[in-house]
Amino acid sequence: MCGATTVRGFRTVRPVVQPGFPVTDSSHDGVPAPRRILLVTGLSGAGKSSILRILEDLGHEVIDNPPLGMLDEIVTRAEQPVAIGVDSRTRGFDATAVLAALARLRVNPELQAELIYATAEESVLLRRYTATRRRHPLAMRGTVKEGIEAEIALTARLRAAADVVIDTSDLPPPELRQIVETRFGQWGGRMAEGLTVALMSFAFPAGLPREADMVFDARFLRNPYYDPALSSLTGLDAPVAAYVGADPDYLRFLDQIDGMLDLVLPRFVREGKKYATIAIGCSGGRHRSVTLVEALAGRLAERDRTESAPHIEKASGPPDVQSAMADGRGAWPVIVMHRELARQGRCSWRWASRPKEYATDVVEGRYSS
Repeated sequence: MCGATTVRGFRTVRPVVQPGFPVTDSSHDGVPAPRRILLVTGLSGAGKSSILRILEDLGHEVIDNPPLGMLDEIVTRAEQPVAIGVDSRTRGFDATAVLAALARLRVNPELQAELIYATAEESVLLRRYTATRRRHPLAMRGTVKEGIEAEIALTARLRAAADVVIDTSDLPPPELRQIVETRFGQWGGRMAEGLTVALMSFAFPAGLPREADMVFDARFLRNPYYDPALSSLTGLDAPVAAYVGADPDYLRFLDQIDGMLDLVLPRFVREGKKYATIAIGCSGGRHRSVTLVEALAGRLAERDRTESAPHIEKASGPPDVQSAMADGRGAWPVIVMHRELARQGRCSWRWASRPKEYATDVVEGRYSS
């Protein structure tokens, strides 16, 4: 499948390209797109290695745990997108040195350098280490808890400076794969210029989704859970959707969320955001929130976005805003995620509005640090 060699204590992997993910860089008007360089760091046990494997599937050359002094040489010699894993095991690891290396890469106009930070709650990391019986790299003589606390302090500056923070505490591995594929997949370059909208349903008792940019509370609507005929169903089933939709305030609530997104999403584009997560929650995360997310996804997928933001003047806006508004329906790919259904083993992730040239399979798996 791939060729792997071990050199000076780090592993380099040539990419395996899956259907739907071309590795060739796109260009606009004959100008090559900057080559992507991703530094992947974070807490041990939070999923860094899983993220690197997904990036390998997307066509990146993956180098895990190289000496920091070799980063510039690695990037110079590479001819394709590169993902480099750096963490507390890395020889000479220091947050200041990592940030300095990132700054040097960003000076080069031919590169698009980004920092990804993988994290999880301390209790989740402890549970993962207990399950695998592995020793924490910073707890060779102390406890795992002490090692986690030391690593949090050691990498705090990296988390603060990261372009993307991925919290895997309650994120099923298939959703992690889809998040990484959506953010860093290769779709001829156009995808990276616009905004990807993720609509997520969730259960409030499980906690707020940490990646959410906006959160809406649907718990005031009538709850199908108390109807014995509907309790075992979900918002994906027509009877539940009809029950929730019959609430006298349902349509008004949906319209107001829709109107809020009409205002906010174009401004996200103006600010340069590439990924926006809109979360809707209810008590159990299976009925009202799912119904609303599905209805909102249908609206976003069908709307002509040129008409949805007439207050933005395309002639005076940045190029990415102009292109997003001009492309209409295809400008904003829309993802649907139902977190509580995913926790119950249901495959709930789907595209409501798919980016061009995209195809992939969801792969089940466990996190690895």
